[in-house]
Amino acid sequence: MEYRIEKDTMGEMQVPADRYWAAQTQRSFQNFQVGGEIMPREITHAFGILKKAAAYANCKLGKLPEEKRDAIAAACDEVISGELNGHFPLVVWQTGSGTQSNMNANEVIANRGNEIAGKKLLHPNDDINKSQSSNDTFPTAMHIAAVLAIEDQLFPAMDKLIATFKRLEEENEGIVKSGRTHLQDAVPIAFSQEISGWRSMIEKTKSQLELALPGLKELALGGTAVGTGLNAPAGFAEEVAAQVSALTGKTFVTAANKYHALTAKDELVFAHGALKALACNLMKIANDVRWLASGPRDGLGEIFIPENEPGSSIMPGKVNPTQCESMTMVAVQVMANDVAVSMGASQGNFELNVFMPVIIYNFLQSVRLLSTGIISFEKNCVTGIKANKEKMRHNLYNSLMLVTALNPYIGYENAAKTAKKAYKENISLKEACVALGFLTEEKFDEVFRPEEMAYPQK
Repeated sequence: MEYRIEKDTMGEMQVPADRYWAAQTQRSFQNFQVGGEIMPREITHAFGILKKAAAYANCKLGKLPEEKRDAIAAACDEVISGELNGHFPLVVWQTGSGTQSNMNANEVIANRGNEIAGKKLLHPNDDINKSQSSNDTFPTAMHIAAVLAIEDQLFPAMDKLIATFKRLEEENEGIVKSGRTHLQDAVPIAFSQEISGWRSMIEKTKSQLELALPGLKELALGGTAVGTGLNAPAGFAEEVAAQVSALTGKTFVTAANKYHALTAKDELVFAHGALKALACNLMKIANDVRWLASGPRDGLGEIFIPENEPGSSIMPGKVNPTQCESMTMVAVQVMANDVAVSMGASQGNFELNVFMPVIIYNFLQSVRLLSTGIISFEKNCVTGIKANKEKMRHNLYNSLMLVTALNPYIGYENAAKTAKKAYKENISLKEACVALGFLTEEKFDEVFRPEEMAYPQK
């Protein structure tokens, strides 16, 4: 491999000749051979956005010539597009402020910008990092990345799942099945009503995430090192937020209190709490689906789900609810990530939180897992759910909890006696009720209508 020599304030470093990074990135690359988890690409791209926005803001405020602005912007466009991903090698497990990733961006943009300009025009610190500090750029990149991931990746996936549930509700209207509480038979419920509960879970958690977005759209940029805005010109914070908004199509604003923005990560904790709530709901939905599809002969077997691949290397013909299993594993990981996000956010000492890389790594992994997990679950499982009407009817009419419909006519205690007699003697509720003398056959048939029990208000 060929190398070139780059210098920083600590001396010279050998850097791969075909890489745009420089001495500070190389030091981090060599000093932190930890884990192997690369800083999320969402953060890399967010740095491209904020560095371009900063260049435009600095230029507008008279702090940067147009020639430099344009060279920076051209290099940033390549960072944003992902063309330069290979020039961002640093791991998550580095300095807790993300300083080395900020310098990685500064160095890559400077060197690529110089190449575009055809001359030595840009300096990583003096030009790319002008009016900034790692302490306000990294939390800004965190918020930009979080908002883009939620709005552009997660929300479309959630909307697709919601739409599929709505379609399933319409298709299964009027199909009544046995309800279940405590994993025991309960009173009847329409399958469409059960599905509507699943739909509402996704809709509710989307609204909770929407509540978290305004906090995530507040940017720390302009606070520089400790929140005072040292070395940033007046109006920079407001102008750079406007530039980020123009570049992303999202409405970002400058954080009202930069001291809070640098040291506290409560907006990310709050948002990840909603991600955890979504994970909890998806765990419940996926478990419901695999319970209802269990069998095919010896389980509940009330629904059919798509058969995607063989389920066993030893049992021929076995097919498993693998999409449900994938979804539930995603949910477990997101719940675990919430612990890391919470603990990291609790470590804001004095003017700076120094657990930012691990916070955003787990946050973005949660969004990524939920987004792709929902897409897979919807496409390969939920969209193909079919009601096993015969099994639903069989289970419904064999449920002892249908006796609840008799409460208004024979009372709770007599209804309980009826259910116990039917269960003990393996006879129908009608036979038990008539045998006990509580109702005539004609009266029983008049009041005992299981399908209507799912719609008591009609």
